[in-house]
Amino acid sequence: MTNDYKPRIADRLLARKLAGKGAILIEGAKWCGKTTTAEQIARSVLYMSESGKIEQNIQLARINPQLLLQGEKPRLIDEWQIAPQLWDTIRFEADHTAHLGDFILTGSSVPADMSQVLHSGTGRFGWLRMRPMSIWESNDSTGEVSLAEIFNNECNHIAGTSHLNLQRVAFLTCRGGWPLAVDMANEIALDQAFDYITAVEQRDIQLVNGSPKDPNRVHRLMRSLARHQGSQASYGTIRADLIANEGESFSEDTIASYIKALKRIFVVEDVEAWNPNLRSKTAIRTSDTRYFTDPSIATAVLGLGPNDLINDLNTFGLMFETLCIRDLRVFAEALNGNVYHYRDKNGLECDAVIHLRDGRYGLVEIKLGGDKLIADGIKTLKTLTNKIDTDKMKKPSFLMVLTAIGDYAYSTEDGIAIVPIGCLKD
Repeated sequence: MTNDYKPRIADRLLARKLAGKGAILIEGAKWCGKTTTAEQIARSVLYMSESGKIEQNIQLARINPQLLLQGEKPRLIDEWQIAPQLWDTIRFEADHTAHLGDFILTGSSVPADMSQVLHSGTGRFGWLRMRPMSIWESNDSTGEVSLAEIFNNECNHIAGTSHLNLQRVAFLTCRGGWPLAVDMANEIALDQAFDYITAVEQRDIQLVNGSPKDPNRVHRLMRSLARHQGSQASYGTIRADLIANEGESFSEDTIASYIKALKRIFVVEDVEAWNPNLRSKTAIRTSDTRYFTDPSIATAVLGLGPNDLINDLNTFGLMFETLCIRDLRVFAEALNGNVYHYRDKNGLECDAVIHLRDGRYGLVEIKLGGDKLIADGIKTLKTLTNKIDTDKMKKPSFLMVLTAIGDYAYSTEDGIAIVPIGCLKD
């Protein structure tokens, strides 16, 4: 491990998964640190996209793939999707050896025929989703409040101090969790998200779905998605927004195609709906909630900086929610969990439901902060809790209001956790 490497939660997950599978596939957005994380544990590396060797590597993958797999184990195959046929060769190798943890694959896009490829690897491959760095991983959170400990019934003993003010949180929202940006000076750090968007529009999205896409149209669609962070906007809603705000008339089929492409390169990562057992027959909305994989994508595509967020707190709230969903996903992954969203026909909404593999779950409302907004979050959490049929499912392990600002993390008299994002870790 290099001296300047910042350890990631994914380091622990990768080591654990390698102990149980022949090969691990690390997926995630470009620039989120997949290769660097894999390099910390790999003993040899093949860079499929190395300049001057791409065509050679593709040809070798077709005629002599075993040659590409030679090297000390674990062997890292970086950007493996350039030659998807390597998958079957690695699967065969994993089938015919007693060793575990021989191969690490990284990829920043999903091959078009991935469904067939994945089926052929069942039982031999493990998967790890990496995302941009959480505030804890970038050393912007004190980490005094552990999500794991809260799940273990320690909600009444919460204590922590946050050093983040509103201006700093606005900056972190616009900077994002791109590892390259973390140690850069302010303006240079903010540039990275803009550069990321340019790369997505001009190159990355062009490599998926097999058809060229107008970068200007991609940009306008991403702007619409940025305006709908945290919503269940339908293709029809997005189309109407594009006509009204961008002067662009997409068909719904085109919108669906573009969003599918953005998902395949991990720019968009929507949150699935949570479906609990309720006492009443309340209809639960099942549409996914729209999010980018990092808040800086939304702020950059809208041309917003930290001062713009400070001057428009409604927009700031939406972008901060995207930041929190990113961090909660990173933390939930470490706890064998997933993040969901709840909304019913009456408009009752819970921003994040963290559901673990063992059935435990916690309810989280996300607010910028302040007594009124925190009180609103508490009211929502209690209302939803009272709807849950605890004869058919467990009670929530905790209720939390996650805030942008606030000097301290603490528990209310009735045991609800009030936690600034600047205190939280996995």
